[in-house]
Amino acid sequence: MTKGKVFFAHSTEGYDQSDWQPLEEHLKATASLAAANAAHFGCAAMARTMGLLHDLGKYSIPFQKRLLGESGRVDHATAGAIVAYERYGSVGTLLAYGIAGHHTGLANGRNDGKRIPLAERLSRDTPPLDPMWESEISLSTSAPEPEAFSPRAEQQSFQLAFLERMLFSSLVDADYRDTEAFYTTLSGRSTERTGFPSLEALRAELDNTLSGFRTDTDVNELRAEILNHARGEAEHEPGLFSMTVPTGGGKTLTSLAFALDHAIRHSLRRIIFVIPFTSIVEQNAAVFREALGPYGDSAVLEHHSAYQDDGKNAPESAEKLKKAMENWEAPIVVTTSVQFFESLFGDRPSQCRKLHNISGSVVILDEAQTLPLKLLRPSVAAIDELARNYRTSLVLCTATQPALKARDGFKGGLENVRELAPDRERIFNRLRRITLRHVGAASDKDIADALRQNAQALTIVNNRRHARCLYEKIADEPGAYHLTTLMCARHRSQMLAEIRERLLKGLSCRLVSTSLIEAGVDVDFPLVLRAETGLDSIAQAAGRCNREGKHAPEDSEVRVFSVADDWPTPPELQQFAQAARAIFRQFDDPLALEAIHAYFRELYWQKGKELDANNILGRVNRSQIDNLPFEWISDQFQIIESTMIPIIIPYDEIAQEAIRTLEYAERVGGISRTLQPYVVQIPEQGYKALKSAGAIQPLRPEQFGEQFLLLVNQDIYHPLYGLNWDNAAFIKAENSVF
Repeated sequence: MTKGKVFFAHSTEGYDQSDWQPLEEHLKATASLAAANAAHFGCAAMARTMGLLHDLGKYSIPFQKRLLGESGRVDHATAGAIVAYERYGSVGTLLAYGIAGHHTGLANGRNDGKRIPLAERLSRDTPPLDPMWESEISLSTSAPEPEAFSPRAEQQSFQLAFLERMLFSSLVDADYRDTEAFYTTLSGRSTERTGFPSLEALRAELDNTLSGFRTDTDVNELRAEILNHARGEAEHEPGLFSMTVPTGGGKTLTSLAFALDHAIRHSLRRIIFVIPFTSIVEQNAAVFREALGPYGDSAVLEHHSAYQDDGKNAPESAEKLKKAMENWEAPIVVTTSVQFFESLFGDRPSQCRKLHNISGSVVILDEAQTLPLKLLRPSVAAIDELARNYRTSLVLCTATQPALKARDGFKGGLENVRELAPDRERIFNRLRRITLRHVGAASDKDIADALRQNAQALTIVNNRRHARCLYEKIADEPGAYHLTTLMCARHRSQMLAEIRERLLKGLSCRLVSTSLIEAGVDVDFPLVLRAETGLDSIAQAAGRCNREGKHAPEDSEVRVFSVADDWPTPPELQQFAQAARAIFRQFDDPLALEAIHAYFRELYWQKGKELDANNILGRVNRSQIDNLPFEWISDQFQIIESTMIPIIIPYDEIAQEAIRTLEYAERVGGISRTLQPYVVQIPEQGYKALKSAGAIQPLRPEQFGEQFLLLVNQDIYHPLYGLNWDNAAFIKAENSVF
């Protein structure tokens, strides 16, 4: 059982126990790491206590027998949760959630979910603990509390739940790290993690890059003014900021420069870019790497892979280390809105492990207007809480600033938001490059005729089938192109390269696309036709017209039209379009700052309670500390409700080589990243249809299950349409916004 009255945390194949990890060592090391994690938000003492107690149940004979090879599970997490609960009152209850769930995840307090509720865990019988634990583990006699905490009266339970996830993150990451150190040392590998360049070194490289930019045009001169002004605002204390810059104003590198200056000035740790679409994540990460010169590859972490470990089956041994999620230690993290916000409301160790590394950071919320409306109020509450209690600076960065401030009438809105752009009215007027008008109803024939009559024109519509139909009407015209997310990213990139080359050379170029073209794609058309949608999307479409300001605004037109033919529009887009129509009626310039502000106020007024459609804030803030519904919150906070399944397209030799490598590889992290540009995400209905037709097959299902699904029938991947099918069931699944 034990050797010389030593209790162990982790074992090896050596039954003499000479190289096993003593439990006291593991608990104290985990406590120290957890405390260091939580020190950035003033909760070191709380996290230290969780670390000391998280594996307390290993001070039991049944667990020690298990290490010696006896079969059967032993609950080693509940004992520490019970001690926290009994010794520290309400604070102990909060700590108990994370201690009890450090392997399985955060459970609800009293309500049933997939996991056993905390109340039931705290009342269960557990194996008796050897009294030796109290002499080895020195617990504080008083309840540990935050060093400082700014309460918000109407959000107290929300704040408690948020704090618990941050503490849970600190504990889970510490537990992983100490376990990793133990097993890697045994294997003879170094326990040191790859070093990262300092923020000062990154700023020096960025300054070097920026010094090469010329101010030889009015647009470039204005970009330089915006950059210099924003950098001058970096002295402000950490908190909430906005950066309202027109499309084409250079906000990508301006936001990076501000973030580096601000982080260095206030000893913040890293910069996290939160971006709505994976395509922009990849694009912006590439921009950052290039701007940071030799440090780019080592400094920038992308976290958006379609291939994620869900943490549900992670074992306790060294095997779990192979599946450990990145914990965002890099100095620059580029991630998606889905990854960022769903993690902040998550309940699984794999989701939450990275959260503590958000504290003491600068977070750039790119295209802030795209925050999901049905979850907008909880999302804004999370933004406020990060700034309020976790020493995080957040920048709402967009050309169309949403009306999220308290003074805008937004319930629970943001306060003390400081603008980083200079004289916004003047900036927007100087960067005005287009003429915008609503042309009324237009049929598919009308749109096709307009495309034929203009040698260079872009049309953007609201679903994939409509885009394909319009393309087919003009496919015989010179320079006709079609873009859809049914093409893998590498395919789209090649198409866009051709499109940019034709535009630059003045050749005919007629493009029909879904809204994916609005997601930061750098193209420059003299004419853009946009199906009715929200005003923010119309502004994004306008950013693809006369982008470089080479033509007069009167020669650069954006025409908004209502769809005359019977093409379905998602209900949410109908609401956006309705709010936009009201602005077109009220304002001569629907893209003026005042008009944009009025649009968002109108939209939020229309949505009302739907801005927290699942009443997350309502339920959480009615809950007492012993009944916080963590599992329920995670289930309800789903930005993408429909399950999307990644299909690997063997598009070129790079993809095919990665697929061949995957057939025998033991570790797949690098291969997954290589395959990311070759993935098409499809809804579950389309997946079922493809599977039943034998068009897709899993790679090495005995090891990976259906994690890697390969398109084996390449006849249904078309060079013009991407993933292309004629079966009616497939087409129904294809009816998507993107």
